[in-house]
Amino acid sequence: MPSKQGSPTVRRLRLGQELRLHRERRKLTGAKAATELGWSPSKVSRIEAAKTMPSADDIKVMAKLYRVDGDKLDELFGLLRDAEQRGWWEDYEDSLPEEYTKFLGLEAEATFQRNWEPQLVPGILQTEDYAREVILATRGIARITHSGVRSRVEARLDRQQRVLHRTDPCELSVVLDESALMRGFGELSVMREQMEHLLEISLLPHVSIHVLTLDSLHPVNTGAFIHLKFSGFDDVVYLEQLYSAHFVDDLQKVAGYEAAFDHIRSEALDEDESRVLIQRKAMLWRR
Repeated sequence: MPSKQGSPTVRRLRLGQELRLHRERRKLTGAKAATELGWSPSKVSRIEAAKTMPSADDIKVMAKLYRVDGDKLDELFGLLRDAEQRGWWEDYEDSLPEEYTKFLGLEAEATFQRNWEPQLVPGILQTEDYAREVILATRGIARITHSGVRSRVEARLDRQQRVLHRTDPCELSVVLDESALMRGFGELSVMREQMEHLLEISLLPHVSIHVLTLDSLHPVNTGAFIHLKFSGFDDVVYLEQLYSAHFVDDLQKVAGYEAAFDHIRSEALDEDESRVLIQRKAMLWRR
């Protein structure tokens, strides 16, 4: 199975974050640093935001201006080396939205993941056939080609293997609305196999699946979201819309999403009760 490795996406973000912190310690604004370096302010901003990869020479001149040397400088070059590596998700860049590939890069190094999904079985828990039917259902709206559908399904399955079955996997806590178990995609067999797959995955020691029943109070009025926690890096929340996606990294707002998830989970069935309900749905999809 795939092993857990450092994510170049996270390294790029950490490199930008470290450079910004070193600049701020010298009491330099981005504009002032750019002037001293002979760069445009946008170059400094893009490097710090991990939108542009700095070169080794860029690191050297920034470190000189910020008076960074010794172990701290070695750390910056170490982050740069790791940031230049290629992540598995980059094989799918041509068929996946840019923000989603960034999410995959962050997820690769997450230690804990919370996922609330009110409409569908989450991608990380989907079978191949279910994933294909879900993607085909939006194909006309998103204008996805036949090869694009195939690539997205492959990426989804690759993601599952690398996240769920890697060495030292992250803790995954999922809350599904009961309606996600009742909304059919494809033939009855597709849904039945999806329910059986959920039951199988729910038995993994690092995975917990809860179902919010239809007769429960819906405690928080929000769409789907994924909350990622890291070791040595600030939490982020990933939100996906029809044509776009974005990340929430404001600490106060992230804490709000964390509280929202805990509230939703408190109203959902526990893990054993959820398995019983999923088993019942699997039987219904046999009709």
